[in-house]
Parts: sequence; C-alpha cells; structure tokens
Amino acid sequence: MGSVDSFKAKGTLEVGGQSYEIYRLAGVEGHETLPYSLKVLLENLLRTEDGANITADHIRALGSWDENAEPDTEIQFTPARVIMQDFTGVPCVVDLATMREAVADLGGDPAKINPLAPAELVIDHSVIIDVFGRADAFERNVEIEYQRNKERYQFLRWGQTAFDDFKVVPPGTGIVHQVNIEHLARTVMVRDIDGEQVAYPDTCVGTDSHTTMVNGLGVLGWGVGGIEAEAAMLGQPVSMLIPRVVGFKLSGSIPSGATATDVVLTITEMLRKHGVVGKFVEFYGEGVAQVPLANRATIGNMSPEFGSTCAIFPIDDVTLDYLRLTGRSDESVALVEAYAKEQGMWLGADTAEARYSEYIELDLSTVVPSIAGPKRPQDRIELSAAKESFRKVLPTYVAHEEGDAGDARSFPASDPGIDDGGEKPADGKANGRPSKKVSVTDAEGRTFDIDHGIVSIASITSCTNTSNPSVMMAAAMLAKNAVEKGLTVAPWVKTSMAPGSKVVTGYYDKAGMWPYLEKLGFHLVGYGCTTCIGNSGPLGEEISQAINDADLAVTSVLSGNRNFEGRINPDVKMNYLASPPLVIAYALAGTMDFDFESEPLGKDADGNDVFLKDIWPAPEDVESTIAASINQDMFTEDYADVFAGDHRWQSLPTPEGDTFAWDGESTYVRKPPYFDGMSMEPSPVSDIEGARVLAKLGDSVTTDHISPAGAIKTDSPAGKYLADHGIERKDFNSYGSRRGNHEVMIRGTFANIRLKNLLLDGVEGGFTRDFTKGGEQTTIYDAAQSYAEAGTPLVILSGKEYGSGSSRDWAAKGTSLLGVKAVIAESYERIHRSNLIGMGVIPLQYPAGQNADSLGLDGTETFSISGITALNEGTTPKTVEVVATKDGGQTVEFDAVVRIDTPGEADYYRNGGILQYVLRSLVAS
Repeated sequence: MGSVDSFKAKGTLEVGGQSYEIYRLAGVEGHETLPYSLKVLLENLLRTEDGANITADHIRALGSWDENAEPDTEIQFTPARVIMQDFTGVPCVVDLATMREAVADLGGDPAKINPLAPAELVIDHSVIIDVFGRADAFERNVEIEYQRNKERYQFLRWGQTAFDDFKVVPPGTGIVHQVNIEHLARTVMVRDIDGEQVAYPDTCVGTDSHTTMVNGLGVLGWGVGGIEAEAAMLGQPVSMLIPRVVGFKLSGSIPSGATATDVVLTITEMLRKHGVVGKFVEFYGEGVAQVPLANRATIGNMSPEFGSTCAIFPIDDVTLDYLRLTGRSDESVALVEAYAKEQGMWLGADTAEARYSEYIELDLSTVVPSIAGPKRPQDRIELSAAKESFRKVLPTYVAHEEGDAGDARSFPASDPGIDDGGEKPADGKANGRPSKKVSVTDAEGRTFDIDHGIVSIASITSCTNTSNPSVMMAAAMLAKNAVEKGLTVAPWVKTSMAPGSKVVTGYYDKAGMWPYLEKLGFHLVGYGCTTCIGNSGPLGEEISQAINDADLAVTSVLSGNRNFEGRINPDVKMNYLASPPLVIAYALAGTMDFDFESEPLGKDADGNDVFLKDIWPAPEDVESTIAASINQDMFTEDYADVFAGDHRWQSLPTPEGDTFAWDGESTYVRKPPYFDGMSMEPSPVSDIEGARVLAKLGDSVTTDHISPAGAIKTDSPAGKYLADHGIERKDFNSYGSRRGNHEVMIRGTFANIRLKNLLLDGVEGGFTRDFTKGGEQTTIYDAAQSYAEAGTPLVILSGKEYGSGSSRDWAAKGTSLLGVKAVIAESYERIHRSNLIGMGVIPLQYPAGQNADSLGLDGTETFSISGITALNEGTTPKTVEVVATKDGGQTVEFDAVVRIDTPGEADYYRNGGILQYVLRSLVAS
C-alpha cells in the first residue's frame, strides 16, 4: 500500500454486512470517460501512491489521459498476483533460490526473498503425447511425465514449502489459463492488510504470453518474461508507458456454422492489419452482452497473436453468471458487482461510451468458418478456400523455397509504425499439385499410401479452445454424428484430446460423448498444453521414417494459437489452426488437399456420400446439450482440492529448508551464475569494442527460434552435454523441461532446427561462422565459447519483429550467457525487448527505413558501439554510434536508436539486469 493519499481516495464500501477498504476513482478529474482498462490502472496508482515512484502527477496524467497522444508518460503498475506455468516457473524458482543465497552473501536477510504478492504455478507444459489412441493413454502419459520430471517436481514441492504465498497446482489438473479463469482469478481481490479488508481489482502478470485469456473475465493482465515475474513477486512494480487504447466495437451475433475460433481468427487478422503492438485493446458495444464468457476468454487468449498488450472485456452480468457457474462464493460475486458499479467499471445498457485512441468494428454475423496457416496465426483462410490456398503454398515447401530469408514470419508484431513483416504467402497457380506417394506399413500391419499434405496430427489441444464448451461440445457432437454415419479416421493421423480442465471430461461423461470421440481416436491424453507447445510426441515410427525419407511436406491441424515452423513436430512442415470440430473434420478427411463443400468424407451404410454439412451439429442442439451437461457442482468438486495432487504428487520426497541443497549431478536443476561475484555497487557500463556477429538473422525471428522449447536433438550441443552426463536419448525430455539447468539452455540458444543464420548459405539450424578460426562453420554454442576465450564481445543482427512469440525469458538469458552484449534489429516484440534489458543486453534499432542489407552489412564486420557510457551519468542516450569495420578496413557508420524506453529500464541496465537491481534494492533496504 502507498503511504500517500493525495486525492483522498481511501474510503469504505459496505457489501452484505462486510466493510471493505477501497480507493475510489471519484476524486480524480477525468476518470469518468477513461476506458475500463485505464480505470483499473488508475485505481492501482491511487492505492500504491508513495510520493516517490508513484506520485500525484502520475495519477493526474492518467486521469487527464489524451487518447490521441503517443505514449510518453511512464507509470509503475503493481500487479495483484503472479501466475506461472512450469516451463517458465521452474527457472523462476531456481532464480529465487539463488537470490536467497546471494542476499546472504551480501550480508542481507535471505527471508526477504519471498513473494509479496500471491504467486500460483500450474504444471501443464510437461506432459507429452507419447501414448495416444487407446483407453489408457492418459494414465500412461502421466506416469511417463512423472518419471521424466521427478527432479523438477521435487524442486517445485520444495519451493511450495520454502516460500510464503507460493502455491503449485500439480500435474494432470488442467492448463494454467483455464485453471486461472475457472478458479484462481478473483476479478476483485481482497487482502488483509494491517487488519483491514482491502478490496481492489484483480490484476496479474504471467510467465506465459497467453495470460491475457483472463482478460475475458475483466481481469487486467498480460504475459511477461520470467525475470520480470520474479521482480513482480518481490514487490517490484512493472514499468510501463500509459498506452493507447483501441476500442473494438462488437455488434451482431455469430451465425450458424461459425464458431468462437472463427471469430478469434478473424479478429487476429483484423488487428494484425490495424497494428496494435504496445496498445491495449478493449471490447465495447451492444454486441458485447451477446458474447459468452468462454468466447471472451478465447478472444483474450490470442492477444499476443494480435500483438496487443491485452484484449479486455469489462465486467457485466455475463461475468457474474460465469463466476457463479464456476463455483465462486455468493459473497465474492456480490463484491465484484458492488465494486464494479461503485468504481464506474460496470458495463450496462446505460453505460456512457469511453474515449478510445482508435476505433475498429466487427459485425459478428459476417464471420465465416476459417482456419489459419501454414505458419502464422494471422494468415486466416476461409474454409471454402482452404484447398486452393494449400495448393498454392505447397510448392514452396516441397521445393524448399520458403519465401525470403526472413523465415517463419510469425508475430506479436513489431513496434508501432513499422510494417508487420509481410503479407500472406504469395499467390501462385493452383493447377495441379506436387505429389510423391509413398507406401507405408505401420506397426499394426496396415498398408496405405501417404503423400504431401496428409494430416499427420489432428489435435484438440491448447488453452485457446479447450475450455470453451461451445466448440468442445460441437466437436464431440460432430464425432458422434460421424461415427453414426460410419466414418473413420485415416491410419496415418495421430489424434489426441487434451482438455483445458477436468470439467471438460465431466461434461463429456455426462453427455455420453466419450465413446464417439474414442471411436475416432480422440482419447484423453492429458490435461496440459501438449501439441500446441510442441509436445505432440513422436509420429508412428514407420510414418515418420517415410516422411523423412521422401521429404514429404505433411501437415498438422490443431485447435491452438501458434503454428510457427518447427514448433509442433519436427516431421511436420505446415501447421494449421482450426476450431475443435474442424480438427475432427480434417482428421476424417486425412489431408489438407480437401474441399469440404464438394468432396465427401466417406459413405454411410447405404452407400450415400457423407459431407461435412451432413454431420455438422446445429448450434441450438449444441447449446441444449451444454445446458443439460454443465453445472456448478462440476467446478466446485474438481477444484475443491486443486493444490493437493494425486498419489504420485503426494508421495514425492520433498527437500526441506529455506535454501535449496543443489545437487551437483542434476541435469534438471542447477545453480545459475547470474549473481556470481556480485558486489553491492554495480560496475559502470562500458562501450562495446571489437565485437563480432554471432548470427545475422532475417525478419520475425521468434523466441522459439532463439530458445526452442521442444525436442533436443542427439547431435546438438545440448544433446551431447546430456549424453556426456550419462542421460540416454529417451530421457532427454525437452528444452522447456530443462530450463532449470543453464548448461543445457545455453547450448540450446539459437538451436532451433529451422533457424536461418544468414552468415551461412543454405544452412538451417544452430550454426554460424567462427571468425577466431578463419570463419569456419561451427555450432553457435562452440563459436560463442571460442569468442569468450578470446575476450571478444558479440552482437546479433536481425530484421523486423525480433523476439516475437512466447514470453520466453530464456531467449534473453541464453543470449546474455553466450556473451552477446547488444542486439541490433529493425524492430522488437514488447516482451523480448524488455527481457534483453533485464539480462543486461542492450537492444538497439537501425535508423528508420534502414536495415543490415541497406547499410551493406554482411555480418563479417567487427563492431564498435560508443555512447553507451552516457548511462553512467544517469541519462539514457537516444542514439549510440555504431562503426562496423570490414576486413579491408572500409567502415559502415550509423547512429542506432537505443531501445531502453523508460527510466526504470535504464536502472536495470546499469545494474547488469533486473534481478541484480532488485537484489541490491532489497539488501539496501
């Protein structure tokens, strides 16, 4: 709580006989017409005003927000809580454990390293679909998950006991964002502070970019890197500029045949074209009341795909109905309603329209069935044009001409005012198509032909859709209709069902849907992210072999939110996003080379053709089945002991003590070197001299390219490290699961099999040239080691949208630990730019309209960067001078823009990183 109350905002609110302390917005001039999201920020500043970091001037600036101005006022936002998943959460707890020791070494109190805000971690990223298409798939996958991840889970159990206000939701429960909206989110928080019950809006930051799913519940929150989340847990506010807010007006209602997934793919395409990077998106209009909460959550979920910081819906009757359905107490629902109405945060029929910076509108009745792909979520394709689109793009995959050198133009976009990095795949003639039929005999003795374009994976997966009853029930009913018509799934399709929570299993049981799903191979494989994050598990051995031997361009269809190249499965080149019912439809079709309007999926018992329209369930039937199958008891029962876990979790031996006993032999959890030799006074920052280029990259290099989460290859530096430590190939697990071990992760940095380093011609993967050895080709890790031995600093050159995608702090940690001191790019994605600063790497930007190619840089130059030392005087230079010297002595000189955007970020950089800054602050206090 702040110690200053300049606006006399502090007061009480009586609800149901209970008195709550609140901070009213009424005393701040201009608050009435602020967007909902900025009202939430305004309350945050009022409550935390301390006269130093948060002042009356900050509060006035927010109250008098000029919706037409470009953001220039920095504020400090203090989130109410932090939410994590295990891939990003394990390194967070590793860092906190290390910080405890570092505090003690600096003469401070280790107990100060403790979450000051509630922190909750949901284990959902580790389950891999090893077993599928059989009744015991779930049990087997959980068993294997525990075998692989025992060390990590023991470590998290230690964290749960060692840190206050830190809770872990065990494996096999659900996906973090579903568990958040169905149980953890409060909408209005209540905390006992000095004996007072203080009520305030629930806000959060999460170590997963899709944290924005909770925006559907009226909770302001977004994804941050793990290092920022750790700082937030330790009471460090999030430094941000008051953003522009885009008002997105919804009208009409979704037509029959279209789904919430089609809506969100349409919105993604619209907002990517509009340009919303660094902006808030807020939904308003009479159509909002027609959008069910589950659909709002689906829309909020894909905010990172739009490029916006958040995509929020205000609180209204729909919010309250959902809170009741999901088992929130009557008292808490009454408080949400009373608080929202008291603070002008309620959306009712008579609510005055807020001011917005920009306006955009969608009539929901115009939405049509759609998919997106084959490698960017914003590349929406109308289902009626899907076959033609596939045929146009297929030759580029077969011929290995993947567009320009930029590669995998994915997303969260770039910076405001910069082109978003390319159009959809270029049109070409769709006459005919490449074909290369290969005969396969699988493990069960079935013989069949596969070809380019087969659907090798059909997965109902991911936080985007799997807790949305409208699309999940539609998928199950489509499966029922298909089975009753005698349709079957082709033997080459790996099918899977990974619901977002156990509630889905409950309503499938109650509606009698599981037998039909299982008949088509969509057995329960786990409650977790699975395919969407690359945990699709291996394809059948014979199928995988045939695909690789013939170099087939095969596809996956998933109900997820991301489809970057190389992400879903190493055997699969093209990935399409679709609604759950369309995932099943494509499993039945068996190929992307299919037109649902004119081609039958098969024949019924009487020999009649069966088309998709014949098995597509009517919306009213879906709604009535949902109404009869879902009730409040399901939620209260499934979440009654959500932190308890099953017998496997409860029987894990748990280490004890305030500090962790590191195991020198562990390949999962090791003490990282970030604080080694750290003193209370930071060393002055220095200019960069004699640096070499570790990698020259194109546009839209994602955090997946920089720090992959998926499989570890045997011949990679990380694979060799694990083998040298006695780990068998079958136990390598994934990069994501090894994020508690910096030795694996450094070796995995820039190790994506689809990375294109333009220092090399026609080479994919984690390779570069080592200029300490005459420019010979080697792995990026080995080259970095050579440069470190020679005392040579490193830089990365890149194009537009550098670091788009997941909020993966290891993309910045790995970059820093490889010895990279600066990145020079055309533009950055929000989270990765701040993560680089958080790890002591300076993000620089080419002058407007320039890039490496236009300046004549090929990456063989030696770089010197001067002007960085101005930061030692307490100022942040707008630009620094870059001199790149070629072998012959010619130089390229330019002024690079310094992308340290706020005074807070400058403090982090001066300290060598955000955690060092927080650590010194805690010891000093």
